[in-house]
Amino acid sequence: MADKLRNQQELERLQAKYVGTGHPDTTSWEWKTNIHRDTYSSIAGHPPLLSYIALAENEPVAKVRVQMIRHGAEANRDKGGWKASGIRRQLAM
Repeated sequence: MADKLRNQQELERLQAKYVGTGHPDTTSWEWKTNIHRDTYSSIAGHPPLLSYIALAENEPVAKVRVQMIRHGAEANRDKGGWKASGIRRQLAM
């Protein structure tokens, strides 16, 4: 019983500390938005991953980085929901 309580307290502590972990009142849209925003910012912040995507898209690294940052910022505004699309479709603006 103590383990269950300890696990619940640890979960609550993590949810309070990190926004992306959600809480019981987190909507599906909020959770998906956090995931997308975090993914785009992670790609923009990791040069090897950014280079990989730039190479795959045949675009300059700086352009792909700006696109990732822009998509991350736009993730909070799109309340229409996310479709199951890859990064390639998101970059083809």
